[in-house]
Amino acid sequence: MRTTHHRGRSRSSLLIGVFALVVAMLSGCASLPESSAPQALGTINQQPTSEGPMPPAVGRDPALLLRDFLQATADPTDQHAAARQYLTPTAAQRWDDTTSTVIVDRPDTLFESRADDAATYRIRAQKVAEIAPDGAYRAMEGPPLEYKIEMNRIDGEWRIAELPDGVVMDESAFAKSYRRYALYFADPNATSVVPDLRWVSAPKNQLTQRLLDLITQGPQPGLAPVVRNNLAPPVSVRTPITKVNGDPGEVGVGIGGVRLDFLGAAALAPRDRELLAAQVILTLARADILGPYVLLADGKPLDDRYANGWTVADVQQFSPEVIAQNRVGLHALREGGLVQVSADGITEAPGYFGAVRNLQSASLTPDGQFVAAVADAGRPPPEPPRTLMVGNYGGTQFPVAEGTTISRPSWTADGSAAWSVIDGERVIRVVNDRGTGTVSLQDVDISGLTTGSNALRLPITEIRISRTGVRVAIIADGKVYVAVVVRQPDGKFALTSPMPVAVDVSTPAVSLNWLGGDTVFIAFQGNVDPVRTVQIDGSGLLPLTNRNLTAPVRSVSVSPEHQYVADSRAVLELTSTPDGGEPYWREVPGLGANAVPVLPG
Repeated sequence: MRTTHHRGRSRSSLLIGVFALVVAMLSGCASLPESSAPQALGTINQQPTSEGPMPPAVGRDPALLLRDFLQATADPTDQHAAARQYLTPTAAQRWDDTTSTVIVDRPDTLFESRADDAATYRIRAQKVAEIAPDGAYRAMEGPPLEYKIEMNRIDGEWRIAELPDGVVMDESAFAKSYRRYALYFADPNATSVVPDLRWVSAPKNQLTQRLLDLITQGPQPGLAPVVRNNLAPPVSVRTPITKVNGDPGEVGVGIGGVRLDFLGAAALAPRDRELLAAQVILTLARADILGPYVLLADGKPLDDRYANGWTVADVQQFSPEVIAQNRVGLHALREGGLVQVSADGITEAPGYFGAVRNLQSASLTPDGQFVAAVADAGRPPPEPPRTLMVGNYGGTQFPVAEGTTISRPSWTADGSAAWSVIDGERVIRVVNDRGTGTVSLQDVDISGLTTGSNALRLPITEIRISRTGVRVAIIADGKVYVAVVVRQPDGKFALTSPMPVAVDVSTPAVSLNWLGGDTVFIAFQGNVDPVRTVQIDGSGLLPLTNRNLTAPVRSVSVSPEHQYVADSRAVLELTSTPDGGEPYWREVPGLGANAVPVLPG
């Protein structure tokens, strides 16, 4: 099976970009780095440069010309004008570049036959991903891609005469031409914005318009039922987009800010205006399009408080990274009981959860007020050996579910429900009504996970709900998926649109958690790159350092500020050296070999 070790290590600096982004967003800086790895697609027509694309090299051998062609296909400008130069005039006119876009790893050009003026080759390569017309990335695994190429010599130069429709590009060329961007849409409760990753190839002076066009077109189909778009008809952007001083040239390049007038936005409610601002500003800021951002609604300030311009700090409360901040500190399970870890040492948590010695896993609400934990009930077979307990931190508790296996609970951002999996196939929500003090159990429909082209195989051993409540990260049969959370008309929930991520890894996943809004943090079996991160679209699978780790890694628990794992001997925190050297894992003292870290969520 194909691995990504060579790609992950060659782009190890991108991991630094992930953490730099988090720091920038939490500090409210107006200038944010890119979201991490290479980035985003879009084959929407672009204007050719004045110089035009570079022509094929003169006298090129046909095998080398084919390799050059697979590099040229990564430039979508003017309907892939650069790549069409490698085709005969008839083939250039006939080739349909809109049917599909496939990224491949290290394509081989296999010689079949050659005459004086004709040659036949086969292209064989491992598929890495497909890119949809809207720039959505789909990580792929499966049999290699293979197809035939017919070439002719015309006026002494080899050109491609027959090829299948669709675009195939080498991964290295894709990484140079495209960049991943996060579009933002409002969550169903209007409390945060939800990232939707796209890949775009565009010059910087066209990027602002391109990203706003993509927001206007809306979220990906799987996400559309669960988010809201405040930049959708009847709201639109008045063109031309300008800098703050009204200059329409080079918008988004360097300083100068962005001035946007939203037609139809005057009719929006105040909260929707704020969310519109958050959608646009966080999208542009993560694309390194600097503020200030002067936002108007039908010619007047979108919000009088920011008549002179908005900054990232003005909308950062809607950012998933801010929502994911750890506000209650580190806890851990040690010897079956819950303990709190602080600079002053380790103390037993108050009440039931700190006093018992039979807990297998636990999770706290983001405000630290409630705990959900899996306990060893100590019952002999055939009675269910596990019990899911829910209660106040330091207060009362009671059992809510039983099973042979119960996965580590996962709380929503508002602490209203804890998600878990009973016996690998029954997903539940433990609904916590703080007003009445009651707890109820609700089954989640998972039929959308086990049918369709991306159907997963049971059992589900881990489920973690994102801070926005719109997605879940899942480990099923050792594979990692990201799925969408849909609230049905009857108030119950369903999981749909599963997408496999980390598809290149042959070893099973054992634990995962959300690192911000668009990155999943995963532990795998084995001692080769046991800890990695991946984007929610399956791109940017990156190994983290294993300095000081002793495999196997048993559990991960992370927030944007702190990342913890439990390996075979200790609980460790990912730590950076003051001089900016390679990060390493540092033991959290006093917890011992069998402890596991516990962060809110």
